[in-house]
Amino acid sequence: MSLDADRLIDRRRLKRRLTFWRLAAIVAIVVLIAVVAGRYADGVSGGYVAKLAVEGIILDDTARADALAAIAEDDRAKALIVYIDSPGGSVVGGESLFLGLRAVAAAKPVVAIMGDLATSAGYMAAIGADRVFARAGSVTGSIGVIMQSADVTGLLDKLGIKPEIVKSAPLKAQPNPLEPFSPEAREATRVVVADIFELFVDMVAERREMAHEQVLGLADGRVFTGRQAKANGLVDDLGGEAEARQWLTEARGVAEGLPVRPVKIAREDGWWREFLDASVGKSVFSERLRLDGLVSVWHPDGR
Repeated sequence: MSLDADRLIDRRRLKRRLTFWRLAAIVAIVVLIAVVAGRYADGVSGGYVAKLAVEGIILDDTARADALAAIAEDDRAKALIVYIDSPGGSVVGGESLFLGLRAVAAAKPVVAIMGDLATSAGYMAAIGADRVFARAGSVTGSIGVIMQSADVTGLLDKLGIKPEIVKSAPLKAQPNPLEPFSPEAREATRVVVADIFELFVDMVAERREMAHEQVLGLADGRVFTGRQAKANGLVDDLGGEAEARQWLTEARGVAEGLPVRPVKIAREDGWWREFLDASVGKSVFSERLRLDGLVSVWHPDGR
């Protein structure tokens, strides 16, 4: 009886083990099928159209650059749509985004769609695309560069405060709110601003296939509506994502049935930054606080 009982217990243990491994195998197969289905459910090749949203102040962003590099190398990404709703930002921020889009465009078509605003560095980024769409009421343009400072020495005199500054040369740390803006410093600053402005104008002339003099006539800092921008050659077409997809299909052969997937930008501070932004807004961690030096931004009403 004891041997029969032991055999019965062993058989039950074996049966439980077999059941466990069968279930584990089934789960593994299901997971594998899900992964494969997720990868290829978008079509035979598993293709998709990537979409990058560029909103708010544009700054240099290595995480965004990495995400764009990944899109350029992903054979499943058949095209990239860039939605821009930005008043601009730092010159380097706009330039780096422009170059990132051109790198993607070397591998696949890139289309830019303007939202409410795509001015200054926002426009600089947009012309990195192969095709630029704007809504009729979009505000764009504002081609130019600005460096701002303030002279508070008069106020400090009234308060009885005298700044003490020791520096290696007269033009170091100019412009500086704590000392008068000398003519020499003003001229040196003007030369820097003019050089960056020429960079911007050259980018527009090359990408929009316009004469340098023609761009200069539009680059006096003014903004344009989408309709005006199209009439002046600053954008290609009026429309949104539907029109952009139609162009991708007709001009570049991108299948119209491919799904759109947002570009995910991996950030080290992502989860807590998103939580704080959602809880208290961007008033505490405003990106504007990082703007310093040369900027290309249009900011009516404090935007």
